[in-house]
Amino acid sequence: MKTTIKQITAEETWSLRHKVMWPNESIDYIKLPEDNYGVHFGLFKKQLLVSVISLFIKNDTAQFRKLATLISEQNHGYGGQLLDYIINYSSSKEIKTLWCNARKEKIQFYEKRGLLKTPEEFSKGGIDYVILTKQITNH
Repeated sequence: MKTTIKQITAEETWSLRHKVMWPNESIDYIKLPEDNYGVHFGLFKKQLLVSVISLFIKNDTAQFRKLATLISEQNHGYGGQLLDYIINYSSSKEIKTLWCNARKEKIQFYEKRGLLKTPEEFSKGGIDYVILTKQITNH
């Protein structure tokens, strides 16, 4: 099925983030203080927003956060399409390093796209994370 990726507002990410990532918390739990400074993208299947990601750029480094895909739409490659889009977008913006805090059980998903584990790990909300990075080749 044809999908479309486009830039969206932070507010448009919140409902999907909440449903997928922290449904037992208040919606405020998934809002980031820096959301107003991020670039947010959504992947749409027809008119349905099925996956979101937020990118926070500081100089030549960018962190992507809150990659979430509707549970009913997971394992169809939508999150991967969105992450590939962000990697290409970062390259076009002269970003040298892309990084994220990945849930440990999702590391393989990111490694398939060239992100590498660092020794930095932490836990938040009962979930274990590891920091992953990718060096970007600029076009």
